[in-house]
Amino acid sequence: MTTTGPTAGAEQDEQEPVERDDDWAWRARIRANRTSYRIYRAVVGVVGLAIVVAGIIAIPAPGPGWAIVFVGLAILASEFEKADRLLQFARRHVQRWTQWVGDQAWWVRVLLGLATLVLVLALFWTYFTLVGVPTWFPDPAEDVLHDVPGL
Repeated sequence: MTTTGPTAGAEQDEQEPVERDDDWAWRARIRANRTSYRIYRAVVGVVGLAIVVAGIIAIPAPGPGWAIVFVGLAILASEFEKADRLLQFARRHVQRWTQWVGDQAWWVRVLLGLATLVLVLALFWTYFTLVGVPTWFPDPAEDVLHDVPGL
């Protein structure tokens, strides 16, 4: 992100809003008014944080938990430099992990997949033990789950 004006980077958070080269017209108009800019940043912060928290809650469940976290971080990174640095850090490490897994032998990838499956099953078992089997589950699935030890 390139800034123009007297401040740049993290100093922008404490200084007056600065028009940036990569701004869209509507964002430039918001940044032109100090009050609207503060409100906009607060809304971006609340929405981004809510999406990150929802993603973190969804991580143990099968589905796009991590993707939701990254979307929330991207929203936060649109206005906050620290969130942008965290997003870049996470992208680098996910890319490194993906590369590492791809370079492993097939049996290592299978073991990682099985370990992930065991972790997800353990999380579901723990959830069902603490909360119980949800009533909206189909009856055949509920019958099978009630036969699992500890449920």
